[in-house]
Amino acid sequence: MSHCVGVREVGYLDCAGGGQIMVEGNYAYIGHITGPEGTSIVDVRDPGHPKVVAELSIETGLHSHKVRVANGIMLINREVDPATRATTGHAPQGGLVIYDVSDPRHPHEILFWKCAGSGVHRFTFDGRYAYISPEMEGYRGNIVVILDLADPAKPVEAARWWMPGQWTAGGEKPSWKEEGSRAPRCHHPIRMRDRLYVSYWHGGGFILDIADLSRPRVLSSIDWGSTFPWPMHSLVPVPFPIHGHRWMLIADEDVLPRTACIPSRMPAFLWMVNITDETKPIPVGSFQVEGLDGGEHPTQTGCHQPVENIRGTEVPCAWFAKGLRIVDISNPHTLREVASYMPDPAPGANKVSSNDVFMDDRGLIYLIDRIRGLHIVERL
Repeated sequence: MSHCVGVREVGYLDCAGGGQIMVEGNYAYIGHITGPEGTSIVDVRDPGHPKVVAELSIETGLHSHKVRVANGIMLINREVDPATRATTGHAPQGGLVIYDVSDPRHPHEILFWKCAGSGVHRFTFDGRYAYISPEMEGYRGNIVVILDLADPAKPVEAARWWMPGQWTAGGEKPSWKEEGSRAPRCHHPIRMRDRLYVSYWHGGGFILDIADLSRPRVLSSIDWGSTFPWPMHSLVPVPFPIHGHRWMLIADEDVLPRTACIPSRMPAFLWMVNITDETKPIPVGSFQVEGLDGGEHPTQTGCHQPVENIRGTEVPCAWFAKGLRIVDISNPHTLREVASYMPDPAPGANKVSSNDVFMDDRGLIYLIDRIRGLHIVERL
């Protein structure tokens, strides 16, 4: 049975597993983990009875697990499943697909923006600019690209930025030894005002000044990869001061099996970082679900993703096998859990797999499971 602490269950949608969930107006948009399901659009005016009103499928060998919507425009990613390239020697085309969803019940494709390699992983969208993490020709791994979608039918690249060592076509040599999944790569760019907060997987994270959007400039970087083994998943800026200081949350992702070669048994956790001086980020606190420190736990038991649209000091977080955790950040030095929701595992699954979370204007919290199902809950 599901377990609620400080929240109540509002609704449930039986759907294919998802990588991302967001709500815009009366509709929720779900990017699915595996095909043939690509994107679902769901009417959530009655959150107790959500209804799918449109579904988009995806080509075999791709997934479309991320989605963002603003100003009647929907962006979805197309990313190549690594297993497809490994088994077939070739892969379908990756990139970013732009849709008109002025009528969410009838999405209309405007354009497919294509890129190299595996395509686009994560991204954010403010209604004009898309901040994406594609693979580009001549580069090693994913980089930052900013697309101007003033005319969605004619995207214009406004800027790109990469970690030094990625531009192989320009003769750059990587300073790191890691290859494959442990190599640095752009994972998740998030804009707030004239800053771009960029997680770079095993390359740490960067704060970029984009006051001049065409010339991103590094203000600072932060990296604890030599101490903790998990990749940096998201840098999420807090949009208001706490105790007169500025802050960001950093979520590491629990994706590594805990073996003898891993220096810690603890699943990945959430960090509170002081960025009052943006040139010198200072981690001051962290959070882990009680009982996870020090023991043996399956992969994907720890942190995955805090809500990106932080609305207050209570921050909903998708915590993989530990479901939804609502973390109070009002005391940055001592983060604490104030509510939680553990849904039942999806049919046939041996554990919960909460992958993403969103809070809408009504205060409703949407929790998508990467295996199956969307849960809607409300804070008491």
